[in-house]
Formats: sequence, structure tokens, C-alpha cells
Amino acid sequence: LAVGWGSGAVTAWATSPDGCKLVQSTAGCAGRWLSSVPGNLRGDTEELLLDDNTIQVLGNASLLSYHQLRHLSLTKNQLELIEPGAFFSSQGLHVLSLADNLLFTNYSLTAAALSALPALRTLDLAGNRLTEDMVSVLVWNLSSLESLSVARNIIMRLDSSVFTNLTQLLELNLEKNYIFEIDQAFEGLQRLQRLNVAYNYLPCVVEFGLTQLRVLNVSNNVIEWFLALESDDLFELEVLDLSHNRLLFFPVLPRQSKLHSLLLKDNEMSFYQRLPNGTSLANVTVQFLLIDGNFTNITTVSLWDEICHSNLSSLRLLDMSQNQVWYLPEGFLAQMPSLTHLKLNQNCLEMFHLAEGDPLAMLTELDLSQNRLEELGAEVDTRDILPNLQLFNLSTNRLRALPPGVFTYTRKIATVDLSHNRLDLCPQPAVTGEAESPPCVDIRGVQTLTHLSLAGCGLQGLGGHPFQGTSLMHLDLSDNHQALSGDLEWLQDLTRTLQVLSLRNTSLSSTAVDFSAFNSLVRLDVSGNSLTVFPTSLGALKLRSLDLRDNCLPALPPDIARTPLGQSLRDIYLSRNPYNCCTLGWWDGLQHVQGLRVADGHKVTCSYGSRTLSPRVLPEPVLRSCRWQTADLALLYLVLALPTCLTLLVAFAVVFLMLKQKLLKMVKSRCGVSSSY
Repeated sequence: LAVGWGSGAVTAWATSPDGCKLVQSTAGCAGRWLSSVPGNLRGDTEELLLDDNTIQVLGNASLLSYHQLRHLSLTKNQLELIEPGAFFSSQGLHVLSLADNLLFTNYSLTAAALSALPALRTLDLAGNRLTEDMVSVLVWNLSSLESLSVARNIIMRLDSSVFTNLTQLLELNLEKNYIFEIDQAFEGLQRLQRLNVAYNYLPCVVEFGLTQLRVLNVSNNVIEWFLALESDDLFELEVLDLSHNRLLFFPVLPRQSKLHSLLLKDNEMSFYQRLPNGTSLANVTVQFLLIDGNFTNITTVSLWDEICHSNLSSLRLLDMSQNQVWYLPEGFLAQMPSLTHLKLNQNCLEMFHLAEGDPLAMLTELDLSQNRLEELGAEVDTRDILPNLQLFNLSTNRLRALPPGVFTYTRKIATVDLSHNRLDLCPQPAVTGEAESPPCVDIRGVQTLTHLSLAGCGLQGLGGHPFQGTSLMHLDLSDNHQALSGDLEWLQDLTRTLQVLSLRNTSLSSTAVDFSAFNSLVRLDVSGNSLTVFPTSLGALKLRSLDLRDNCLPALPPDIARTPLGQSLRDIYLSRNPYNCCTLGWWDGLQHVQGLRVADGHKVTCSYGSRTLSPRVLPEPVLRSCRWQTADLALLYLVLALPTCLTLLVAFAVVFLMLKQKLLKMVKSRCGVSSSY
């Protein structure tokens, strides 16, 4: 419910002598170190933005030139006083932002100035160290107000006297104060639609009867009870946020309302009709003792039956995550036939049952992650389970299998998270000596499935065609240490569709992997493995992101920057590998690839002897030593062989000259016999 303050149109700006930017009827003077309002702006200015300056006083003459002013923002100044006549020439002002100033110092004089604004619609007084009494004085005569923010002040208690005259108010923001009690403070606000009391110290909400309210945010308080007024009147309430409180029970909601979003995240809720030891509390009631002065009222509430009287037929979002719920009462979800998003993650659920005809037929997102689920119940051969479900999160439970065919009739399922369960995929490799295969999850033939997470499921030696008939684009197999004990043949059904593949921490070795068939891959994570050689099959892929962290790579291919992979990459992760500082030609090549970002470049190191260095700035002595170590060996051999060759040549010449005469005589004596013709 925060109030937003815009700066108007974005077109070509002109500049005033004070440095203000001018466009049409808007003057932007924010952050100019101004100590007073500029007096030389255009007289037809309608929007004046003076945020982030040092103005301390808005005097009687400050706005005399701006008769058409509609929007004035003085946020984050040092404003202590607005003189009573400051707005006499700007009585058409609609929006006034005075947040983050020091208005507590002269609030009574400032109140006199505000009373001269009969057309004011929006007022922001946040962050001014105001008490409830100061607020009451400041807004006393502002009957035209439709939106008021007094957030981030020091209000502690509200009663009926604070907002008495604000009969037109639609929106009220009270967040981040110190409010611990509200006593009929909003009863006179008959048009109020949006109320934000988040980040305060309210211990409970009882006899809630604001029938006209549409949005109520009381999150981040210390509320233990929420009890709506017992009435058959129709409440306009659409959004109720009770998250981050200390609720012990499901809230007692209005019997008739338009509620479509109920946020109960991070409370201490549970249901108590039956306890884990089998005890039934079906008939247990609780009595609330309400003391108001000399008047005492006792309200008796059944812990569960009363809730059944609430009409939740319009509810679309229910968030009960981070509570202590270990079961759902019978018929609980039957009250919510329109439910599309159900969040029950981070609870204590041990069982969740899916049945044909459940109100979950409209559900598109179901989150049961981080519970204690050992079984997901479903009727056999049911043809109408979760027909509209698109996202199903079952991660971090104790599941070993899912009901056979659970995804067969989920015609729209796209994302399934089964990570951190002890699951196996069907079909499983045959095990000698076992009469029947252990339970497994069968996703074959689920054509709509595009995202699947199987991280940390203990998958072992996958084979066959576990993904046959699917069109997976995102697959997470990380933290399965024995899943890749063989090759990647069992992924062959995904070679044309798979775009994102995570093989992090899967004991992957360079000799057991061939990625050449996965031409559609754009993101690959092979971090946390034992790669000692860069897989050559990656060079032909056109990845956009590659994660090679935490491996045993001494170097990457020298020509990687010139391969299709090097030209297509946009992000690469390289840290925590034992690179050799003298074989960094590949690193230099990557630095010159346009558009490529080494996301963890500041963490990449290389080894030179016993030293660990950054390849980005290698010392000159190290560079010289590396150049000598990596010199052309052929040239080195030539330099070493040349003196020997010359020595042998000279020796041969000397021997030849010394024996020249003897050799000639020998030749003549042997070849001197005449031949007849």
C-alpha cells in the first residue's frame, strides 16, 4: 500500500538557471542542494519536484508564483516548518509529499498551512517522527484526502479521534510504526478500501468489522488471533495478509466476503480436532474475554466448526507455508472450489490425498515441499486428478514413489520438482535375484512436462528410456553421485528438446560423457565433478552459459575462443580449478571474445610452483619464466643440434682434403683399364 510518486512525462528537457529540468508543466529540481524553492520557474508549472535538497522552511512567499501547482514533492529535505500562508496561492494542490523531513518540530503551524488545501487528495507524511496526537492535528481539516501515508513514524496507539474528519479516505498507510492498540480508529472511515498496518506490534485483531475494506495488510506484527465480527453482512474484503505473525489458529473469517487472496505465511498455525496421539478435540471451544473500560464481553469460539461457516468460494490464493500444520481437516479444501494457488510448503504434513472430484480441479500451482510426506495418496484409475495443474513442487520430503499414473491426466503439467526425495525413475535396470522392481516414478508419455528437478534423489545407474514421450527443456540431475556411472544414452530421448541441463556434483569424469548429440542445449552445469580434461564434444555446441567450477581442469583448449562454443557463450564460470599459469593461452583468448562474461573471473586462480596467482595480473618474472618453459621445442632442438652438425661437416672436409691424392690414385688404378669398342 506504499504511495508512489511519479515524475511525469519523459520527453526532451530544458534547463532553468537553478539547474532544474523543465518539460512541459513539470519542473524537476531534485538533488540540487537548494535551500529554498526556486522563484524563476514557469508560472504555469503544475508539478514541482524538490526531493533531496536542504529546504528547512516553506515560507509564505515560497510558492507565490505557482498558481497552477497540482503536485508538490519535498521528500528528503530538512523541512521543519511550513508557514500558515505558504499554500494561499496554490489551493488547487492535489498531491503533496513531505516524507522524510522534521515536521514534528513545528507541527501545529504546519497543520494550519495544510488546512488551506481544500482540494488535496494525496498526502505523504512518512518518516517525520510524528506521534498519533501530532497526526491528528495535521490532518484535522483535510476532509478531501483520499490517500494518506503516515508510515515510519512513532505512532503507538490509535483511537477514534485521530482520523475523525477523513470521510473521503480510500487508502491509509500506517506501516512501520509502534502501534500496539487500535480502538475503533477506522469506524468513521466509511470509504476506506486499502489499509496497511504492517510492521507494527499488534497482538490480536478481534471483532473485525470493516465491511467496506478491500485490502487489509497486517503482516509482520505479533498477532495470535484474528476474529471477524459475527455477522451475515457481506464484506468487500478481497486480500487479507496475515503473514509473519504468531497466529495459533486458522483465522475466523467473515461469513460472507469476496476474499480471493489469503496470506498466512510464517505463523504458528495448526489444527487441533485430532492430535498426533489420536486424541479428538472436535467439541473443544475457547472463550475470549474482551474488556473495554467497564464493559466486559465474552466470545465463545469453536476451534474448527466456526471456520466452516465462512464462505471461501471465491478464494484463489491460499498461502499457509512456514507453519506447523501436520494435517488438513476433512472438508477443509472443499470450501475453496475456485482455488488456483495452494502453498503448504515448510509444514509438518505426513500425508496428502488427491481424490477425484476434489475442489483442486481448478488448481494450477501446488507446493508441498519441505514437509514430512511419506505418501501421496490417490484413488486408483482416477481420471480427474489435478486436470489444470501446471506446477507441482514435492521437493524435500520422504517420498519413495508416487501413485501410478498420477501425471497421466494432468493435461497441463509443465513443472515438477521431486528433488531431495529417495526416488527412482522407471524403467529401472533389472537386478538379478529380485522378484519385482522397487517402486519408482514414471513420467514417460507426459508430453506437457518441460521442467523437471531430480536433484539429490539418489538416482543410480539410470538406463533404458525414462524420458520417452516427454519434451523436457529443463532437467536438474545434480547431487546424484551414481546417476552417471555409465554414458548418457538414457538421455537420448531429450537430445532435440533439452535446453538446460544440470549435472552438478554427479561424479562426472571426462571419459564417460559425450554431449555432441545435445544440439539444443543453451545452459550446462557440470560443476563439482572430477573433470581432468575439457570434454571435446562441448566445442561444437552453441551454449550461452557453461559452469565448470570445482573440477580438476589444468587448462581449457587453446582454441576454445574460436570454436562454436566460444563464439556463442555469454556467461562462463571457471573458478576453483587447478589451472597452470604457464598454459593460459585459452584465458587470453576468452578475454577478447565480444559479449562473453567470466562471471566469477575475480575468483579464478592458477598455480605457479607453490604460488597461487590471479591470471588477470601475472607478475613479469612469472611471464618470462613461462615464456622460456613454453618455448618452441623444435627451435630448441635446432639450436642444440647446429653446433654438432657444423663440427661433423668440418671434420668431413678436412679428412677429404687430406686423403684427396690417395683417393684419386685409387680411383684411377681401379678404373684405368682400357675398354675395346
